[in-house]
Amino acid sequence: MSRKIKELVQQELKSHFDGVNELIVVSLRGIDGNDNNVLRGELLQKQIRLRVVPNSLASRVFEGMDMGSIRDVLSGPCAIAYGAENIVDLAKALIEWDKKLEKFEIKGGFLEGRTLDAAAAKDLAKMPSRAELQGQVVSLALAPGGRLVSQIGSPAGCLAGCVKALIEKLEAA
Repeated sequence: MSRKIKELVQQELKSHFDGVNELIVVSLRGIDGNDNNVLRGELLQKQIRLRVVPNSLASRVFEGMDMGSIRDVLSGPCAIAYGAENIVDLAKALIEWDKKLEKFEIKGGFLEGRTLDAAAAKDLAKMPSRAELQGQVVSLALAPGGRLVSQIGSPAGCLAGCVKALIEKLEAA
């Protein structure tokens, strides 16, 4: 490939990965065409993009984006998975495919300025998603108020029960 063509490909890759700051590197070696199409279709429904890139060109592009350490993960035929709402959702979707396809392999990733090895990238799938974390925060924020309401209501309920019993006693007499 001539230098001019490499520069054009690098510019195209840079435009595709512009704004991407979290990604996972996977290997698609040995996956047949049908499985590859199904994989890409289902990932695309989840807003996940999968792009096969030449390692040397990807290394140069990512280095220009302050993601140069990702070159440690780029070995052999690689595809870059990015998108989804967050990297946890991305990792969960890729782990599903890792279980479905024998030859699918998660090689590593990049998150918040750090390169992740394969084990760390797979561990992301075990974390709660953003929506789950937001739900936990809301529930924690509402818990003290709920306890306060129940503690205020409990003595009032006992007092109301005593007053009712006293009224019934006096009415019966």
